[in-house]
Amino acid sequence: MKVIPLHDRVLLKRVEEQETKKGGIIIPDTAKEKPLEAEVIEVGKGRVTEDGKVLPLEVKKGDKVLIGKFSGTEVTVDDVEHVIVREEEILAKIT
Repeated sequence: MKVIPLHDRVLLKRVEEQETKKGGIIIPDTAKEKPLEAEVIEVGKGRVTEDGKVLPLEVKKGDKVLIGKFSGTEVTVDDVEHVIVREEEILAKIT
């Protein structure tokens, strides 16, 4: 299934952080925080202004970005967890 976001929305896949163990303690998945880093999978056409012009998005497919812990709406596409956010919810691009 292919998901194409509308307008200024962006489909992201969170990048899983490497699991680290300190002192032999393994933290269960339910206690871990969601990763803040994500990869852009698909982008919408852009934000529509009041006069009808379409402003293209600053991010593109393949970009690495930072998002907030509770940003967006979680969706499952082909058994893979994704997040759909508005472009304004993206905090930064990672270069």
